[in-house]
Amino acid sequence: MAKQPANIEPNVPATRDGGGVLGSVIDRAARLQAPAVAKYVTSLREAHPDESPAQIIGRIEKRYLLTVTGTGGAAGATAAVPGVGTLAAIGTVGAETVVFMEASALYALAVADVYGISPDDRELRKALVLTAVLGEAGLGALRTTVGAKNATLMNLKKNPTQLPGLGNLNKQLMKMFSRRFLAKKSPLVLGKLLPAGIGAVVGAGGNRVLGKGVIKNSRNAFGPVPTTWPSPGLRVVEGSVAEPGGTALPE
Repeated sequence: MAKQPANIEPNVPATRDGGGVLGSVIDRAARLQAPAVAKYVTSLREAHPDESPAQIIGRIEKRYLLTVTGTGGAAGATAAVPGVGTLAAIGTVGAETVVFMEASALYALAVADVYGISPDDRELRKALVLTAVLGEAGLGALRTTVGAKNATLMNLKKNPTQLPGLGNLNKQLMKMFSRRFLAKKSPLVLGKLLPAGIGAVVGAGGNRVLGKGVIKNSRNAFGPVPTTWPSPGLRVVEGSVAEPGGTALPE
């Protein structure tokens, strides 16, 4: 078995130029989940036809938190099962980290769909996911690339040819994401290896905190919530600065 690189979270290899396994996970999520995203949002709208975009986004947020909290708790509980070796437990936690990242990508793309942002270009989708997860930090890089100090993710509705620096933007965003995610996630790995019960609480609670951070960042990155549903070929009507689903993050 290959030796894990030093100072890197187990089962998440080091990144080169902002890529590696973290980049592959984001790439895969942005590429393969497009049909699922549209179907997911459509199903929510059909189940709640009278709800506004803000209300549907609130539902997406709550489901996302339930998902990442559940996977964190399950990983913590599994890692503490008697007879499960430390290396096997680390493998469980590493897999859970990938699930967290994929869930975050799906969440960001679902919110983007509500905003009427559904770019076909894979690099645009990758930039959308990373900027949404990073929040203000990602927006800073995006604004430099597009040359607009007040840019939001609505700028990613443009044709990729209108964003010539997109490749470099994604490299920069991926490096930022790798550093921040690993810095926040690595301490949780050790917490999930604690005795049964404690590890599960640390796993669930830690992932919930990270999930709330992703939601807060995405709200900043997307900007004002649309007040009406976008129609094909029409521009989204921007709403107020009210946060989706209320003024506070889901509890």
